[in-house]
Amino acid sequence: MNSSLSTEIDLPSVAFFGRTLAEYSQFFALDAGALRRRAVLDVAAGPASFTAEASRRGVDAVAVDPLYGGLSSVLAAQVSRDYAHMRTQMRAKPHLLHFRSFPSLDAAEADRRTAAQRFLADYEGGFLHNRYVGGALPRLPFFDGVFDLVLCAHLLFIYARRFDPAWHLAACRELVRVSAGEVRIHPVCGADGRPYPGLGRLRRELREAGIASKVVAVDYEFFIGSNSMLVLKRTGP
Repeated sequence: MNSSLSTEIDLPSVAFFGRTLAEYSQFFALDAGALRRRAVLDVAAGPASFTAEASRRGVDAVAVDPLYGGLSSVLAAQVSRDYAHMRTQMRAKPHLLHFRSFPSLDAAEADRRTAAQRFLADYEGGFLHNRYVGGALPRLPFFDGVFDLVLCAHLLFIYARRFDPAWHLAACRELVRVSAGEVRIHPVCGADGRPYPGLGRLRRELREAGIASKVVAVDYEFFIGSNSMLVLKRTGP
C-alpha cells in the first residue's frame, strides 16, 4: 500500500449511518426467517432499515439509538450530512474498501440510501409503538434478558479511539445483560481495518465476568478487515 495514502476512514464523531436487512444478514450471519417471533435488539442502529424490514417479516425487532426521539426532519438532515461525509471519505480512500459484498461503491451507496429511506418512512409510527427507543451504551433502557438476540454494528471497535477499554468492557457487559441468548458485534476491526488491539484483554475481562466470547468469520467484507464478528454469551447465572 502506498504509504502516502490515508490509513483509515476519518470518523470525527459517531456517524448516523445505516444498512439494510440484507447487509445485516451478511455481516451478522443471520437467517431472517429463523428470527420470526423472536425478540431482536439493534443497538446504535442509526438509520438502518433492519428493524423496519424485520418487523414486516414477523420479527419482534427493536432499535435503540441516542438520536431517537428527535423529529423525523432532524434525523433526515443528520442522514444527509453523515452520508455526504461518508461518501466523500469512501471515494477519497478506495484502498480501504474491499468489493466483496458489493460490485461497486455506487451500488453500496445506493443500498445504504435505501436503508435510510426505509428507516425514515418507518420512524414516526415505529417510535410511537416503541420500535425505536432513545438510549445509548453503556446503559440501555431495557430490563435484563428481554431479547433473544442483540446486535451491535459499526460502533465499538470502529470507534475505538473515542472509547477507552473500560467503556468497551462496560458496553459489552450491558449488551449481554439485556440478552437472553447471543450478542453479535460487527466488525472486530478499527477504522484502519486492523483488528482491535485491546481484544485479547477485553475477552479475558469478559471471561472473568462469566461471559464467553468467540471471533467468528462472516461471508462479508466492505471495509478492509470487516470479515468477522464477536459473539458473546453469558456462561453463568
